[in-house]
Amino acid sequence: MIEQYVLDLQEIDETQVAVVGGKGAHLGGLSRIEGIRVPAGFCVTTDAFRRIMAEAPSIDDRLDQLSRVDPDDREAIRTLSAQIRRTIEEIALPGEVAAAITRALARLGEQVAYAVRSSATAEDLPTASFAGQQDTYLNIVGPTAILQHVSRCWASLFTERAVTYRQRNGIDHRTVHMAVVVQQMVFPHAAGILFTADPVTGNRKVATVDAGFGLGEALVSGLVNPDVFKVRHGEVVARTIAAKQRAIHALPAGGTQEVAIDAQRQEQPALTDAQAVQLVQLGRRIEAHFGRPQDIEWCLVDEGFQIVQSRPITTLFPIPESGDQENHVYVSVGHQQMMTDPMKPLGLSMWRLTAMVPMHEAGGRLFVDVTRRLASPASRAALLDLVGRGDPLVRDALETVLDHDDVVPSLPDATPGGPPAGGASAPIETDPALVTELIERSQASIAALERDIRTKTGPALFDFLLEAFEEHKRVLSDPLSIRAIMAGMEATWWLNDKLLEWLGEKNAADTLTLSAPDNVTSEMGLALLDVADVIRPHAEVVEFLQGVEYAEDAAFLDELAKLAGGTEARDAIETYLDRYGMRCVGEIDITRPRWGERPTTLVPVILDNVRNFEPGAAERRFEQGRLKAQQKEQDVLSRLRALPDGDRKADETKRMIDRVRTFIGYREYPKYGIVSRYFVYKQALMEEAERLVQAGVLPDKEDIFYLTFQELHEVVRSNQVDGRIVQQRKDAFRSYQALTPPRVLTSDGEAVTGAYRRDDVPAGALVGLAVSAGTIEGRARVILDMADADLEAGDILVTTFTDPSWSPLFVGIAGLVTEVGGLMTHGAVIAREYGLPAVVGVEQATRLIRDGQRIRVHGTGGYIEILP
Repeated sequence: MIEQYVLDLQEIDETQVAVVGGKGAHLGGLSRIEGIRVPAGFCVTTDAFRRIMAEAPSIDDRLDQLSRVDPDDREAIRTLSAQIRRTIEEIALPGEVAAAITRALARLGEQVAYAVRSSATAEDLPTASFAGQQDTYLNIVGPTAILQHVSRCWASLFTERAVTYRQRNGIDHRTVHMAVVVQQMVFPHAAGILFTADPVTGNRKVATVDAGFGLGEALVSGLVNPDVFKVRHGEVVARTIAAKQRAIHALPAGGTQEVAIDAQRQEQPALTDAQAVQLVQLGRRIEAHFGRPQDIEWCLVDEGFQIVQSRPITTLFPIPESGDQENHVYVSVGHQQMMTDPMKPLGLSMWRLTAMVPMHEAGGRLFVDVTRRLASPASRAALLDLVGRGDPLVRDALETVLDHDDVVPSLPDATPGGPPAGGASAPIETDPALVTELIERSQASIAALERDIRTKTGPALFDFLLEAFEEHKRVLSDPLSIRAIMAGMEATWWLNDKLLEWLGEKNAADTLTLSAPDNVTSEMGLALLDVADVIRPHAEVVEFLQGVEYAEDAAFLDELAKLAGGTEARDAIETYLDRYGMRCVGEIDITRPRWGERPTTLVPVILDNVRNFEPGAAERRFEQGRLKAQQKEQDVLSRLRALPDGDRKADETKRMIDRVRTFIGYREYPKYGIVSRYFVYKQALMEEAERLVQAGVLPDKEDIFYLTFQELHEVVRSNQVDGRIVQQRKDAFRSYQALTPPRVLTSDGEAVTGAYRRDDVPAGALVGLAVSAGTIEGRARVILDMADADLEAGDILVTTFTDPSWSPLFVGIAGLVTEVGGLMTHGAVIAREYGLPAVVGVEQATRLIRDGQRIRVHGTGGYIEILP
């Protein structure tokens, strides 16, 4: 292959990232768009970089060392990266490389000033911008200086920040190469950045222009605050004009300098409104060419705008595909299901196939389109009331969207004067036998699934599963089951509303529901205390478990049997897994490893229970809760009887207490049934994956996680797979992990989080939703992975979200704080079951609260104080 060391920008397009890097490829693409002016220049290709790297074999050794360094070991990264940079800068440019560059300069003008700009092969990508990771040099004059700065750009691939960024993003240093863009300098009146979508709200119809005087470096470096113009539908809808005291200008002999701006010019706009609108029109043309919103660097010179860079905006949350041009409003499923992490394609498609309502995918998350329900007054009121009871932030976010006049269409009520959407719940008797019947029905359906799936393989398995999904939905939509769930929730709401009105007591139902029967999730936490009781007397078993690594598989259970007391310990853990092994964190994603597949996940929690509890804790804990609820009931009823019309109020309240204790535990059962079925589906699919690996169709059985159910069906039928799709999906999934999903998302791309809008909390407190009454002080333990649990009695768990799989930790903590949650989500229900003060829906709690800080959780008031 003939090495090509220099390419003119006109010869390049965006498909050539491997040759000219991300910046070079984008500039080549820009130079081909009609009406877009790009300063003339050329690119020193990655062939030249590889040639230079081959001149210094010592770099290989240092790259080996770097690959083994922890991303947090800043000193080691600083030392190694400095050595690599120094080595690269000291290498003399091979004659052919230097000649190719000087020839290109001669064509453009040797004594013209140039910008010399790094262009790595892993930058300005759709999934990672790498902005600011490598170096740019402005106003460089003369071939000697330009050759020197080309070397500096190559070396900047190994700045400390660039190396750390790659380490943290799992990018191999050897796979990234550096090209260098050399472009004629532009000396602008004004310069800045254009975002073709609002980078704060995500709205794709609002463009944001940042502008300042002189070179754009003044804005990029943070030297000055920019003027900001917001442009929508061809007009400026908002502007902020900053006092621009400084600017960066080019020096005649090369280089740049900071200069003061005359006082009378400082508050003059850097652009007119007409210029801002014209610039956005150019930006829309660029956006259309690249097919996604862009972050564009621009310069204003005498004859108009010149574009010096365009890269994708990587921080925007994607928009679900609707297939039409209508406005849509979407509500996050993950915030309801306590799983805001991205899901892999198989997980997404399986949840959609088994869900009761249509769902839309974006950014690895699922959303429900609520536009129609928001469009008519009655269904809108019912929806806002329902979501508001669960998560006030979702309600506020929806109300924020409704305030935008042009987002939601207005439709008349379908049935004027009729019941709200979904209709009123049909009456149901307060009879514990109904719950027993529902649980037996679910167990029978799962047993039939386990029996019938055993003989199914190949395409026949997928036909069977499609039928099983219909049974899955039939069980979920069982009218009796829905009425039982609603009966428990409505009784909770009634008790809280009436006892606040009659007795002035907030969240009284929290105590009245302690140790409610038939709660499979709270039983799961208590059952792990019983496992700890079996293990605690055997010191050798405890010591062995302390040495078990999280990533190990179930083999450690076989090792246990060789120790004194180990057989009993293994039997206790396996019995627990037989009942609860289908659970895991993020369990709505079928691709997540279940406890039955990775039982080591439970070991830290078991050890915490061994250390922090006495024998018989589970039974004592349940009984204490039951007695506390009983005492609360007697107290409430006696206080009510002392009121006017007290006997009626007490009788109604007694009926509701009986009702809530009968049905509230069942609230957790349908999810347990879903996840039980998921484990059966998964085991069958993993056997198919194993067959595909044996047949050489797939290299790894977990590759099936990156295919949809329908695609996997086709792979099993044809015994063929497109490996590129699997790799693309893996890359996309990794990029989705960096995104935070909004509670509400519009088809314009506006991401709305919602706010509490409260003024009844102390200054500096973190505001959330009160879901379990009481106040507790303690040490905050910020835990993002159950496997990192290391809890002491009295600790307060702070985490992103808690689905049912977290409940084994709840028995050992004193309080709970989460970033996501609502009044009836699983974490809230179990916190009330165990009597833990809890506040959920606290934005950025895991960032604002540091691990080990002392905090006070106001579970009745719905806020957290960070203590000195």
